[in-house]
Amino acid sequence: MKKKRDTNTSPYTLLVVESPAKAKTIEKYLGKGYKVEASKGHLIDLPKSRLAVDIEGSFEPDYIVVRGKAPILKALQEKANASSKVLLASDNDREGEAIAYHIRDALLKKNPDLEIGRIVFNEITPQAIREAVEHPRSIDIHKVEAQKARRVLDRLVGYHLSPLLWKKVKNGLSAGRVQSVALRLICEREREVESFVPEEYWTIAARAVVGRSSLDLELVSYKGEKPQIKTEEEAGKIIALLREHPCRVKSLKETSRQVRPKPPFTTSQLQQVAANRLGFSSQKTMQIAQRLYEGVDLGGTRIGLITYMRTDSTRVAESALSMVRNYIQTHHPEALPDAPVRYARGKGAQDAHEAIRPTVVDYTPDHVKQHLSRDEWRLYSIIWERFVASQMKPMVTKTVTVECEVGEGILRASATQVVEPGFLSVLSVLKPKDTSKKLPPLEEGQELTIEEWIPSQHFTTGPSRYTDATIVKALEELGIGRPSTYAPTIQVLFNRYYVVRKERQIVPTELGKVVNDILVQSFPDILDVDFTARMEAQLDEIEEGKVEWVSMIREFFGPFKEKVDHVMEHLESIKGTLEEETGETCEKCGRPMVKKLGRFGYFLACSGFPECRNARPLPLADCPMPGCDGKIVERRGRRGRRRVFYGCTRYPECSFTSPYPPSGTSCPMCGWPLMEKTSKEGSVKLCVNPSCSYLHEREGEVPVVIDGSDTSELEISTVGSEE
Repeated sequence: MKKKRDTNTSPYTLLVVESPAKAKTIEKYLGKGYKVEASKGHLIDLPKSRLAVDIEGSFEPDYIVVRGKAPILKALQEKANASSKVLLASDNDREGEAIAYHIRDALLKKNPDLEIGRIVFNEITPQAIREAVEHPRSIDIHKVEAQKARRVLDRLVGYHLSPLLWKKVKNGLSAGRVQSVALRLICEREREVESFVPEEYWTIAARAVVGRSSLDLELVSYKGEKPQIKTEEEAGKIIALLREHPCRVKSLKETSRQVRPKPPFTTSQLQQVAANRLGFSSQKTMQIAQRLYEGVDLGGTRIGLITYMRTDSTRVAESALSMVRNYIQTHHPEALPDAPVRYARGKGAQDAHEAIRPTVVDYTPDHVKQHLSRDEWRLYSIIWERFVASQMKPMVTKTVTVECEVGEGILRASATQVVEPGFLSVLSVLKPKDTSKKLPPLEEGQELTIEEWIPSQHFTTGPSRYTDATIVKALEELGIGRPSTYAPTIQVLFNRYYVVRKERQIVPTELGKVVNDILVQSFPDILDVDFTARMEAQLDEIEEGKVEWVSMIREFFGPFKEKVDHVMEHLESIKGTLEEETGETCEKCGRPMVKKLGRFGYFLACSGFPECRNARPLPLADCPMPGCDGKIVERRGRRGRRRVFYGCTRYPECSFTSPYPPSGTSCPMCGWPLMEKTSKEGSVKLCVNPSCSYLHEREGEVPVVIDGSDTSELEISTVGSEE
């Protein structure tokens, strides 16, 4: 029998975290008597090469040591054997609990006598770490089982749907329980965008003279109803009738309004605001937030600047409330409310963590700016501002509204001013655009002179495509995924070329549409939004100990497997239909070149593959540079596959580049290609000839000639660099 080791002679406590950056920060806090090591994520997981789930029995996963992680595990086992105690400090969520569980089992297999505890913390500060070390707990087995159920569920869906796509559509495709539902939302929105037919309507405004000032008014009522003006002719008739009557001030109203601050950030709200305000993708937001959480060197002091960034709660610890109220009392005493502001728990929120907030409010954005990169500073700024503002008094505004009577029409104008700034005084990056204005002095019954009637044409706008912000919002509202899954779910759609970004909008590719159509038609239940939300709710119930994980998986898998087998047998293959003949010849072997769909979109490849592996980018247009016989192709810069631009195949001999793709039409002024820039407002065609100032606005509108100096702001260039 193995003799129990005398732990009193062991010199240190081993603390295991997930990331090296976190380890570096925590080790400085604990000092002598502790060693802090990083597991670098999961050490034990399912293998990638096989299903590794016992579908004939208990659905137990067949875990292995992750490839390349064996040396890390061995080093942890050796250091654990030399320690007096082991503390597992992986993240306080399902994945972190599973990481701790697997490390504990691996350590105990080597040394059953080890004393192992589990610690958690919401922020990486000296006080939080020391408090966690003093209060270890046991592994939360329900949380581990919820992670196991999620992992098995995703493995069963992915490893049955993906081979179906390989066989019926194209090799290398993937499908997933959550990613495929997200793709469905994006594709359905795209159909709405494409099918929308804009309708014309007109509004009428008037500019009145009041002394030396002018007053812009809008027609809000005509003959007792809201104006429904369909054509320019109708607008002209109404204006003609209104001209015949004097304009008199009918009423003046003054109203006050309190604008309350928003609660501190949850994960989804942080991703949405970072996308809208800073232009960050969800993945970029979470990567930067991770660095801020794990620790930043502030000139000799290393500290985690924010609390844990994966949360669905707006709850704030009492100590943090006291800290922020002291800050507000010192710097903005007029905006300090009598009591802390408490925010209601969101629907379906797990409330496992606090809201995302700064760990030390005195570390203002200005204080830490010199120690952070630009993007780190910008993200920290909105987190700091949102949290401090959330505990300040509301902003008070005053709105003055004037209504003027002109015959059977009512004209209205309003102006809003800030009376008490409240939380507005702490905002900088998040500060709203100043739209305050004043009305000129007016009195009821006063007659105004209408200087000009202004009819304006408009078109109804259809649904907008999803952006990083709006797809995260949709997933959250529908109960699909959890704070830790939003960013990776969206990113995998880009990685598979199911979607692309166009001016921050997420647009499905042809491949994405094909995959979505097959999955939705074949598995309407699995890709149903409500079904996916119910599965997420069941995972939460497993974590709470209310549902047994094996029964949940068994109930799902039986009908799912039957459906997969049926579709595999009866669905007609469309493999190869995404390839097109081009009429071009392979310069290496002489066989025809075909247009193929690859990981990053369409490209030209030799039909003799795999004997001949010749491939090149798909030509989009002839190069416009004088004397050049090259083609314009899509290229990707050295900084990563997300950076796309368009350049000549004869680079570096030809230095032509453009950030926008060719539109397929030529400039009517000089004959050079027109490139197409898309945005929320529509597409704009502009000439690539640096000496031509042609700019063609949206289809059907009049071409506009602009000054040549302005074209530089539209980023047309002839720089010979692939950066």
